[in-house]
Amino acid sequence: MMLSANSAVAAAAPMLGAAWASGTLRALSSSAAVMESVSLGSDAPLLVRLSSRPWGASASLSKAEVLAAAGVKSAPSRIAVVRDCFASFDQPQRPLAQIVKPLGGSAVAVASELASAAEARAVVDSYKLAGDSYQLDKSGGLPAVAADLLSFLRAQQQRVALVSDVAAAGVDSATPVVGATKGVRQSTNEVLMVAPTAFGFNEQAAQDNSFMHAAAKPGEGSGLTREVLREFAGLHRALTDKGVQVHLFEHSLSHGTPDACFPNNWFSTHPAGEAAGGVSTSTLVLYPMKCPNRAAERRDDIKRVLATRGYGSVYDMTVHEPAKKYFEGTGVLVNDRVNGVAYVDISERADRGLAEEWTQRMGYKELVAFRSTDLRGKSVYHTNVMMAIGTGVAIVCADSVKDAKERQHLLSSLRRTHEVVEISLAQMDALCGNALEVEDGRGLPVMAMSTQAYNAFTEDQKRVMRRHVADLVHAPIDTLERVGGGGVRCTLAELF
Repeated sequence: MMLSANSAVAAAAPMLGAAWASGTLRALSSSAAVMESVSLGSDAPLLVRLSSRPWGASASLSKAEVLAAAGVKSAPSRIAVVRDCFASFDQPQRPLAQIVKPLGGSAVAVASELASAAEARAVVDSYKLAGDSYQLDKSGGLPAVAADLLSFLRAQQQRVALVSDVAAAGVDSATPVVGATKGVRQSTNEVLMVAPTAFGFNEQAAQDNSFMHAAAKPGEGSGLTREVLREFAGLHRALTDKGVQVHLFEHSLSHGTPDACFPNNWFSTHPAGEAAGGVSTSTLVLYPMKCPNRAAERRDDIKRVLATRGYGSVYDMTVHEPAKKYFEGTGVLVNDRVNGVAYVDISERADRGLAEEWTQRMGYKELVAFRSTDLRGKSVYHTNVMMAIGTGVAIVCADSVKDAKERQHLLSSLRRTHEVVEISLAQMDALCGNALEVEDGRGLPVMAMSTQAYNAFTEDQKRVMRRHVADLVHAPIDTLERVGGGGVRCTLAELF
């Protein structure tokens, strides 16, 4: 039965009257001295919880009211009143200390639920001091009324660390926030992709990539390419809809590069300060590739575009290619960019000596090397198939590392700095390890993966990941995964 607005109010009146009589609404409407404020720095507005819950923004607030609520003696020039808009009338507002904590140096820890759960979001109303009152401040780039708290923090040049326990953030042995406090980024908002406009099954690469499967029908040709392009376009849209900046290239049959849509193998980029300060200058690295038609992906036109980004150094490892020593970029390297640890699965495409050379040359603190095998007992061709590293969470198929000492070393190294999601061999086969953390348009980490991988994760595993990222972004690329043998991470070359 549908109720009119008036009848709905009438029906609710007894409940509201009982709530008022019991003191629930009186408590919510009282001016009990609950003093809450958080300083983000001298140049940023003071975050404030008003003493009694506001039911929206106000055209103005008295200076006395703000001083009483904030518990400060001197009136700040600008304030941002934090509201829990999605809490019901009888729910208390969350203490600010539960959702945000300054870490110093323009870094702030924020409860991950604000990013991952729609109903947990908080908003802010911005005000500036004008005489004896605070007026709505419309001068900023965000709305004065009900701006998203995370977007507001970003606008204040705060580096946000999403954590499951705000109070413990920054405390020894708690969720690591070193990336935010030291200004080192694990992930980026910019990626380079190559649309599979001339995609095909790569016979050369299939020799040691057991994740690849030949096209169902010999000579499928352009039909296969069009199907993969449809999937790829969906992935591109999923990423750009999240605010990821994609530098998109294409390729032709004349390039002779059927696997060009996996550009992360032939180059990588690194900002100054990466690896806990080990990377001394912004660097572009070029890598030696095992297959000739994959080496051909190092196109001069793309390299010239990369050069316009102004890297201070180019580390060219392709000189090792004639000696048949290979090291295929962030396919074989899974980097903890914040803490300076390089993880490498030694294989035909990852030479141990070159892994050591790269670690030393790039100023990384440690190389964790091991060997892994898949369900079929074959060597895993690229490290990024069996593991991924985000800012606060890592994914790894430890079962694929058969040597007990190597497996223990791998897990202990990851657990020092991350919450670890262990996946099974079957989940690795579904490319659950082939995920990549990127930054969305708000500067928050999101984990990108294929829909096949997303569906293969358990709900508990997804919950763990969501404690550290704002979202799990996925798109179905089944044909690309089946024929190309690579997942979403393989299609993304990070641009720092």
